[in-house]
Amino acid sequence: MSDRSTTPELRAAVMARLTAPGAGLEIAREPVRGIPMPVFRHRRHALPELLIESARYGDREYLVSGETRWSFTEHLDRVASLSEALRATYGIGKGDRVAILAANCAEWILTFWATTSLGAITVGMNSMWSAREIAYGIQHCTPALVVADEARRALLGEVEAPVLSIEADIPRLATAAPGTPLPRTEIDEDDPAVILYTSGTTGRPKGAVHSHRNMIAAVDFYRLNDAVAAEMGSAPGARRFLLATPLFHIAALHNLAVPRLAFGDTAVVHTGRFDIDRVLRLIETEHVTNWGAVPTMLHRLLEHGDLSGYDLSSLQMISVNSAPSSASFKQRLRQVLPVAARSLGTSYGLTESSTAATFATAADLQARPETVGTPVPTMSVQIRDEHGEPVPDGTEGEICLRGPLVMLGYWNNSDATAAAIAEDGWMHTGDLGTMDDDYLWVSSRRSDLILRGGENVYPIEVENALSEHPAVRECAVLGVAHADLGQEVCAVVVTGGAEAVGAAELSAFVAERIARYKVPTRWEITTEPLPRNATGKVKRLDVIQAYGGGN
Repeated sequence: MSDRSTTPELRAAVMARLTAPGAGLEIAREPVRGIPMPVFRHRRHALPELLIESARYGDREYLVSGETRWSFTEHLDRVASLSEALRATYGIGKGDRVAILAANCAEWILTFWATTSLGAITVGMNSMWSAREIAYGIQHCTPALVVADEARRALLGEVEAPVLSIEADIPRLATAAPGTPLPRTEIDEDDPAVILYTSGTTGRPKGAVHSHRNMIAAVDFYRLNDAVAAEMGSAPGARRFLLATPLFHIAALHNLAVPRLAFGDTAVVHTGRFDIDRVLRLIETEHVTNWGAVPTMLHRLLEHGDLSGYDLSSLQMISVNSAPSSASFKQRLRQVLPVAARSLGTSYGLTESSTAATFATAADLQARPETVGTPVPTMSVQIRDEHGEPVPDGTEGEICLRGPLVMLGYWNNSDATAAAIAEDGWMHTGDLGTMDDDYLWVSSRRSDLILRGGENVYPIEVENALSEHPAVRECAVLGVAHADLGQEVCAVVVTGGAEAVGAAELSAFVAERIARYKVPTRWEITTEPLPRNATGKVKRLDVIQAYGGGN
């Protein structure tokens, strides 16, 4: 849309007025862990404040998940009962880690809020991890309590901490003491609230630590967006958001479950494997109004064909996030789904930034189809050269971020934290991009990162697992284009030739060691050595060119 009501210039003017000195959403500079940064002046300081305030929404539905339908009142009562049980029976207190290892469900979100209300730290463990990866995560975060569903409990092995079932224990404890007051805990806004794991270039997942400040700043980003929309004549009414991405990602937890509680909206949780027919039926039956999707989900929608058999009239907003998508893909989506033509936006962010670092509206994308938008309020974005110096507009360099949304650091990994976040607060993303007139374009994601259906796969993790096979002399893993997933994982494996090994054997071997989505689906098995440079490092560009990869 390009009428005056949606122009970027008008939006910027409205936003400037709403955040001006003295305004309700005033943005001012204050110290954030010793570094002056722009922040919302009239902000909450701890997540339990949002929980307490949610009582005002009463009988409105907060969570819909399968047969579960909880109002805000019911949810708050369950949170209070569960948090009291966690405190009194299991000794959970401020700073303790509570690991959640389960597929998406209402009880996942309930456990998060109960943990948060005690000042404890929720560890969102990847529900697609293998047994070995789970063991590493448990060892790394040393939880005082583990909450897991049946499928993942079977993979846990020996755990020193108590283990609660998400199917029986959590519902029982959440209804054991109705009417229990919510516990009051002294929480500083820079206290850690969540640990979410992101793949690491060292071959081990890293735990990004998000503070209460980080998560509330994400909520306030959405608060401002709603206020801007209201000023521009499109005030949001009753909204029902589809939650179809994993809760161990910021897309579902920080950007959906938490802000929906803050604003009195409904989160409709899609459970089980992603199936486009089931998703469309869920949108239809639950009258979903908003859907933030990863490109793979929307690719499957486009491939599904005729949508006339579904009533999608409730949809008011759709966005594509978490992985890059082309301008031509967005245009196809606009043609198939009319709501996309007037609402389709996108963003750039990463686990370490808590939410979007930049945001592009529908009007932005009409004018600049390949952009990922402008910096969100309170976030600063710069492009820097290899020496860490800012570069002129139009010059490619590393994308760097600073603001109250940037994570505290990596749990129990001071070296990785120091490498990522400088003393002046600037975080180096490792992604390449350019800026022009405050708009960001992403050239390539982290150099070797494979983005498979919205999931991050680092080649070294797969290579380490493959190298354990006795027939593998050396290997290189890379991303190759895939119509549905964006990229698929390709492994180039060098064997000695004497011991025959096939793709099926290697797939099974690797699947025992890493999550299924990381297992290569394309195999190139050869006896020719990998190309290496003078220092012995694999020349990845040569491998990519030889086997049709590329990021």
